[in-house]
Amino acid sequence: MAEKVVVGMSGGVDSSVAAYLLKKQGYDVIGVTMQIWQAEDTDAVSRANGCCGISAVDDARRVAERLDIPYYVMNFRKEFQKNVIDYFTQEYLHGRTPNPCIACNRYVKWESLLERSLDIGADYIATGHYARIEQLANGRYAVRASVTAAKDQTYALYNLTQKQLQHTLMPIGEYEKSTVREIAQEAGLPVAHKPDSQEICFINDNDYAGFIDRETNGNVPGAGNFVTKDGIILGRHEGITHYTVGQRKGLGLALGHPVFVTQIRPETNEVVIGENSDVFGTELDCDHLNFMAVPDISEPVQVLAKIRYSHKGAPAVIEKTGPDSIHVTFTEPVRAITPGQAVVFYTGEDILGGGTICL
Repeated sequence: MAEKVVVGMSGGVDSSVAAYLLKKQGYDVIGVTMQIWQAEDTDAVSRANGCCGISAVDDARRVAERLDIPYYVMNFRKEFQKNVIDYFTQEYLHGRTPNPCIACNRYVKWESLLERSLDIGADYIATGHYARIEQLANGRYAVRASVTAAKDQTYALYNLTQKQLQHTLMPIGEYEKSTVREIAQEAGLPVAHKPDSQEICFINDNDYAGFIDRETNGNVPGAGNFVTKDGIILGRHEGITHYTVGQRKGLGLALGHPVFVTQIRPETNEVVIGENSDVFGTELDCDHLNFMAVPDISEPVQVLAKIRYSHKGAPAVIEKTGPDSIHVTFTEPVRAITPGQAVVFYTGEDILGGGTICL
């Protein structure tokens, strides 16, 4: 009997090709789109983009029909609200800059979908991520970089558990994006030329502060002071949810030269402003650790550390400072170390582990 795999289908070309490849490899494939949009009215839902929009269901269903596989929509709205939207909102209110995709991957796309899939007799779940999963010589599973650095999505997957990795397939990690589109075209998939979605899926207009204001019914910190690191007032800001470390545009400060956000102080409702040089740092602390290639570390380890999705990574030494804390020292300064973002550690092509930047 063929092994059964539930493919998370977002309606995009990547997950569609993942389903196609797995069926071609002989798996018993079931397509599932996760209903995570929060709006009840059809107009609001249809305006959503990415994996949250009604178009995702329409496109995924058309692909499933083309592949002749069963297709279902599963409701994960409650899980998405709790683990992604509420988390995203609270982090910004506390002066941090979260990465909702990492939370969604760990707690919704994997934890919730995997458990429900195992309950219906599936052996695996699969996604269209540009990454690979390898079982290492020590028996542990690790996420490995995809063959295409331009589309590599491993950073957002560092928080997956060993059980989740053991039951996951990522078939397109071996392909370049252009090849994936060629496969879709040759297979006659109707989404072969569908553009990639870029923004956070639940915020259509890229207005994070407006979303947080609506989500909290206006219960957000109001205007406060822009200050130097020494407390000198430079002007007024619109509210801390409008800003992130390293930001230059949209500050509304006329100081005669470019300035940058270097720190957010929620306890005093202040946004600290500095020069470009002030945005660079060589050290950080992180917590909420997840180890992948190894169960833990007991001595300092040299790694390549990425501090945001678009960061190429920088050489660093990591050292455990507590049961759930690591101190990271970079060999050269890195730009905009941002509390709330993930720092992910690589050894070679594999993820060693990672955590949440807390400074």
